[in-house]
Amino acid sequence: MTGEPQDSARSAVKPALFVRTFGWLTLTVLGAFLIANFLNVGYKVPTVTSGNPIMLLLYAVAIGLGLFYVMGSRNKPLREDALLIHNFNVYLVRACFWAVLFVGVVDMTIAFLRTENLAGYFMSDGLVKEMVRPQFIGAYVHVPLIILGFIVAAFTRTLGFMWLALLIVGAELLIVLSRFIFSYEQAFMADLVRYWYAALFLFSSAYTLFEEGHVRVDVFYAGFEEKTRGYINAVGTILLGMSTCWVIIYIGFDGKTSIINSPVANFEVTQTGSVGMFVKYQMAAFLGVFAITMLIQFVSYLFEAMADYRQEAGKREVAAISH
Repeated sequence: MTGEPQDSARSAVKPALFVRTFGWLTLTVLGAFLIANFLNVGYKVPTVTSGNPIMLLLYAVAIGLGLFYVMGSRNKPLREDALLIHNFNVYLVRACFWAVLFVGVVDMTIAFLRTENLAGYFMSDGLVKEMVRPQFIGAYVHVPLIILGFIVAAFTRTLGFMWLALLIVGAELLIVLSRFIFSYEQAFMADLVRYWYAALFLFSSAYTLFEEGHVRVDVFYAGFEEKTRGYINAVGTILLGMSTCWVIIYIGFDGKTSIINSPVANFEVTQTGSVGMFVKYQMAAFLGVFAITMLIQFVSYLFEAMADYRQEAGKREVAAISH
């Protein structure tokens, strides 16, 4: 009889250790995959499927780091890990919001100067010529602004969903006023609205998952006890959520001609040319940001679901939302 509580405790640890290992290996392998994609597209480093030792070492290190962290913190509660992962994801999403804010305002201003032939009043002739090249704008204007967004995000605590929605309304209002009062409309004005709309919906999905805001068909789910809900959430997260994200990531970043890599590598723009904004390639990248942030959040959600299944203390209360 004295050994039963210890055996019970050991059996309770094993599922948590397995789930934490699976979750953290998912994140470290994701990181290795993105680094490998950058090296392959940007520097033509052969992929892991070609047996490149650099790529093999990269994935080995990623797996090793995941295992080292889990084994070094094997008694860490699932909810603590879930919160840690969520907080990182919040920073990532916040940084992306700041980046699209800066890029949107600056790129629209440049597009306005190009369209109205006003750039020559503020720039040298050489710089004016460069301003019609998407590669120059992307590398020397957008990239620094994106880096600035990540820096600013480190010193702020708001995700900016409401502010970005307000900016979208303001951009739409500007189109209405300029069109019907001043009979003035340019392609870059609609580009800005589409750019911010895409960011709003794709970037906010992960946080919506954290707040249980996605639509759930809960005819049976609502009547289940907490332990059963946790089990269903965990299984659904792996089979439906994480698998879908991996499909998007793999297809989107599968080689230089893939649907995400190709537009980004070539700084692709719309057919409106110099009268529009040079942000089409970023809107292709938004799909990757969506899948990556959702996968990270699904790992956090998986940990929370398993904590519910194991009936661990410290469950987070979520505001009631009608599904």
